[in-house]
Amino acid sequence: MTHTLSFDDVNRLADWRGLIEALREGHRGPKASIGDSFVHARDNTMLVRSAWVPGLAAGVKAATVVPETRARDLPSIHAQIMLFDDETGQLSALVDGTAVTAWKTAADSALGCDLLARGDAKTLLMVGAGAMAAPLIAAHRTVRPGIERELIWNRTQANAAALAETDETFEVASDLEAAIAQADIICCATMSSEPILPGANIRPGTHVDLVGAYRIDMREADDELHRRGNWFVDSFDTTLDHIGELAIPLKQGTISRDAVRGDLHALVAQQAGRVSDDQITVFKNGGGAHLDVMIALALCEKARG
Repeated sequence: MTHTLSFDDVNRLADWRGLIEALREGHRGPKASIGDSFVHARDNTMLVRSAWVPGLAAGVKAATVVPETRARDLPSIHAQIMLFDDETGQLSALVDGTAVTAWKTAADSALGCDLLARGDAKTLLMVGAGAMAAPLIAAHRTVRPGIERELIWNRTQANAAALAETDETFEVASDLEAAIAQADIICCATMSSEPILPGANIRPGTHVDLVGAYRIDMREADDELHRRGNWFVDSFDTTLDHIGELAIPLKQGTISRDAVRGDLHALVAQQAGRVSDDQITVFKNGGGAHLDVMIALALCEKARG
């Protein structure tokens, strides 16, 4: 029987702790086989991402990313996920991918944060005030409940102010460099094609979570952050050759391939990670259908009781 979860079903069933743990457990098993296809039209992107996670399920997510729709009060991402049984290959579930993408993206970053950020982190800087900002803040709070301040910086300050009105602990940061100097964790989720985070201003011990760049021509970190940071990714397969954040500095020789010290499999297995309190750790959230499979399957199992 094919199970169906709507947008509302996903949001009703999902919780940060449960989904973060689903990703952690999913990375204790064998690595997934991953295949991605990207089609671009102007600033818009269509992604067809597939993965087979041994022992869990196979899945395909088709999604469109149309940034300009935000001006029309429409989501910028629309997606649908198909899950297939790991043993029989039969279609087992249809899950709304738009809702899953938001939960998965933030849970992915939160798991990276939990495995890399200092335990005593108190100040979170959110760079970007788009649709992903609130979920990312909530997910980071889940793994670092000691966070006391959330600074929000956005190129359009009015958007940062609007987000700040939704929670009394949020503060608008008018000066990005000053905010960076105060942050223990920096989460960056923008549509920037040019580097927006100046590595020279990031203090030792900071954890940086990079979410926004998803195309080969996009990046958020400058060359200095690549040189100073200790880099990790959620998956080598979806980041090194597909996203400008790493593909550009690798091509230009700013960094070498071994500068990326581990993925989530290595981090979860404690084969890589932070080794000192003064390290700058950087986690590149690249997404991938294997993460959608882990999240969608966990939600389906919860729905079945």
